[in-house]
Amino acid sequence: MKKILFALMLLTPALAGAEKPAPNPADYTVAIHVQSSRLVVDCSDVTQGNSVCGWAQHLTVLINGKKYELDSGMTAENLLRVGDYRAKILKDETKHTYEYVRTYEFLFADGSTRSYYVAEESE
Repeated sequence: MKKILFALMLLTPALAGAEKPAPNPADYTVAIHVQSSRLVVDCSDVTQGNSVCGWAQHLTVLINGKKYELDSGMTAENLLRVGDYRAKILKDETKHTYEYVRTYEFLFADGSTRSYYVAEESE
């Protein structure tokens, strides 16, 4: 038992430090044009009556000629520049024909990624 515990203790730092694999650019097939970008205060996380606030990115984008508003949740620190980006769909759920939930993951030039959820759809 002590040997197993010792082996687990040795493996824990290696597993904790394991990096996730680099994203494959070929997976990011959705073309997104960011028309506007702004930082907003998001106080949506309410726990036991206390509100936790943070900055969120709010983007106005065009995807396949359709206008959407995307939000990052409370993960923003910097303003995203307007322009063209590549993304992939992380989540796309439709429980009813009249509504859906969708999340996009953007791939940036440095190989980093960030997720944004669809907060608005318009014509």
